[in-house]
Amino acid sequence: MHAARTYYPKLMILVHWLTLLLVIGVYAAIELRGIFPKEDPLHAAMKSWHFTLGLSVLFITIMRLGMRAAWARVIPPIEPAAPALQETLAKLVHLMLYVLLLGLPIAGWLILSAAGKPIPFFSFDLPALIDVNKELSKQIKGVHETIANIGYGLIGLHALAAIYHHYIVKDNTLVRMLPLLKR
Repeated sequence: MHAARTYYPKLMILVHWLTLLLVIGVYAAIELRGIFPKEDPLHAAMKSWHFTLGLSVLFITIMRLGMRAAWARVIPPIEPAAPALQETLAKLVHLMLYVLLLGLPIAGWLILSAAGKPIPFFSFDLPALIDVNKELSKQIKGVHETIANIGYGLIGLHALAAIYHHYIVKDNTLVRMLPLLKR
């Protein structure tokens, strides 16, 4: 028998917070792009960083899902246990976050593919996923932007839930995922 874990494995903690930093970078790059005129090289740079960081989110999320599957038995339980409805809502929000973390980068890749544009990923370009179809690119872009806006709310809800559990419920939900802090 293994002793019950109190915290997530260190690598899962690292990947969780790295994902957050990448997501902040993705959102910041696309928001900052708007402050530069289209002819300014920084406008193009922000777009390129948005694409590159977004694809980084995709790849790290795939890795995260693999780790979750491999380490499912070592994920620490919430103590004291949350009511069943809260557990269900938490699983639903986590599912929606994973859909966001996978779906938005894939949609971005499809947008660029359908627009016939390069798909930048650091120092090289990824292959197109679909043939050029400018109308489809515009449609996917509309969905991408809508879901990205919903993402602000989901991420905020996730953070508020962790704070609520820590300060109001006073369970271990948040501290299970805190890095290198005195626990």
